[in-house]
Amino acid sequence: MAAKSVFDFSAMSLDGRDVPLRQFEGQALLIVNTASACGFTPQYEALEQVHRTYSPRSFSVLGFPCNQFGGQEPGDARAIADFCKQNYDVTFPLFAKIEVNGENAHPLFKYLTGEKPGLLGTKAIKWNFTKFIVDRYGRAVARHGPATSPSALTREIESLLEQN
Repeated sequence: MAAKSVFDFSAMSLDGRDVPLRQFEGQALLIVNTASACGFTPQYEALEQVHRTYSPRSFSVLGFPCNQFGGQEPGDARAIADFCKQNYDVTFPLFAKIEVNGENAHPLFKYLTGEKPGLLGTKAIKWNFTKFIVDRYGRAVARHGPATSPSALTREIESLLEQN
C-alpha cells in the first residue's frame, strides 16, 4: 500500500529507537536533512528557535542527519547528538543518519521528494538543510532549499497552525 502521509513512516532515533511518525499526527512539521560540518549548519540555531516558538501550538522540527553531501556529517549518533546539544542546545527530535537521495534513500524522503519536487521537477535533494513543511494531516505542502533560513518560514508555519 502506498503511503498517504508522512505519518505512515517510521524512522530510527539517534538513540536507536524506532519512532513511528504517527506520534506526530495532528502536528505541523518542518522536516530537514541536516549536517554538522556544513556552511548551513548555523541554521540549527534558527531551527531550534522555530521549534521552541511553535511547539506549544502543535508543531515540531524533525532533523535527519545526512552524510551524502561533501561528507559533512561524518560522526556517529553520539557525536551528532553531542554536537547539536553543545553548540545549538537542540531540543527538537533528531533521527539516525540517513540517505536522502538514491537507491538507499530513506522511504520518508522518497515520499517527500515525490510529493514536493524541487526546481524544474527534480526530485533529488541538492544539499544539506533542504526543508519540507508538512501540514497537520501529514501532507507535504512546501519545499525550501538550503539557503532559505528557517526564520523566513514563520509566516507559512503560522498559516498552517491557524488552519483546523
